[in-house]
Amino acid sequence: LQYFPGRPCVQTYLRSLDGWLRNWTEPELPRSTLKEAMKNNRDASHPAVLPTNVTWVGCQGSEPHFRGYPCGLWTVFHLLTIQAAQSGPDKELPLEVLSTMRCYVRNFFGCQECAQHFEAMAAESMDRVASREEAVLWLWSHHNKVNARLAGSDTEDPNFPKLQWPPPDMCPQCHKEERGVHAWDEPAVLTFLKAHFSPANIYLDYTEPIPASGEGTDARLGTEGLREEREKEEEEEEKETEGETRAPGRPGSPEPRRPSIVRLNPKLREMGEDIVDLDSFSEQHFKSQALRAAAGRRRRLSKRDTIAIPRDARLGWERRRAPGVLVREEEAGEGVRKSPWLRVLGLGFSRLDISLCVALYFLSSMCLLGMYTFFRLRTRARKGRPGFPLA
Repeated sequence: LQYFPGRPCVQTYLRSLDGWLRNWTEPELPRSTLKEAMKNNRDASHPAVLPTNVTWVGCQGSEPHFRGYPCGLWTVFHLLTIQAAQSGPDKELPLEVLSTMRCYVRNFFGCQECAQHFEAMAAESMDRVASREEAVLWLWSHHNKVNARLAGSDTEDPNFPKLQWPPPDMCPQCHKEERGVHAWDEPAVLTFLKAHFSPANIYLDYTEPIPASGEGTDARLGTEGLREEREKEEEEEEKETEGETRAPGRPGSPEPRRPSIVRLNPKLREMGEDIVDLDSFSEQHFKSQALRAAAGRRRRLSKRDTIAIPRDARLGWERRRAPGVLVREEEAGEGVRKSPWLRVLGLGFSRLDISLCVALYFLSSMCLLGMYTFFRLRTRARKGRPGFPLA
């Protein structure tokens, strides 16, 4: 709890609930009593409030059943291990955060199979962690092991493939080769993690405002109205930004964006990044989805926002950019609509490839036709030639 960099009202809520649980002395805790203790206290002087609306930003998936809570849980514990490593002596209580995560996953995580896998990993090597920085690297390396195990499974978001993180385009110095084999530069990875999971990188624009208890219904409605107006303005700015960033020769094709785990603060970066995470990437529409979810509005998404990228196209980009990096790429000359036959026959081929194939097919056919005609005429000429008389 001491390492969680939440808003003051959330920290007050968590501390008060933790103190209440520590003071509970009865052998059993009724559900109704716990539910009463977990109610928000909107006292104007010391608000203790846990927001009830769930709006995923860095962990929003392409479908409601993808990413979300498991991604958020990983991100929180990565953040806590970094905060612990920077808050005290390196050798003091190295398993403080990891043991808490282990107990939580064992007792409260909904996926029993996932909890068993994590418990097996923890039992195998967690007790060998000797410092807080080693705890950071232990959680990072085992998260990558989980990504490798789940890559390609039904739980993988097609728009956010499971990656070995961080990819080379995010942290080139984290990757190296030893005798021709890829290896991680762990000191560089640790430096990157400390910078990436800094509290300064937490993006608070979509957090739920906490009204005071005395403001009443009118104040809450006024706050919601202001929030909706601000979100409309952000949507208009987003549309203008999309129009400015489109390439001149490719109308309608947004520029691919770099991925990251949590959305970085715009004041600390030069280029904007959209939704991202350890599990990886999407287009600008996810920002709009977060705004719509926060405002409680539901609108039907366009085909451009929801269509999945063909596997072949993804693999092509992965080879050109970095292992597992997913970006949206549309074919050159997309301004001209393809006919259905071209879409079927031209899968994976450019127009030049198709043209060369057609020309080669035509020349081969003409060559075969010419050879057939030549031998046909030659055979007829031999049959019509008079034979020589016998002596």
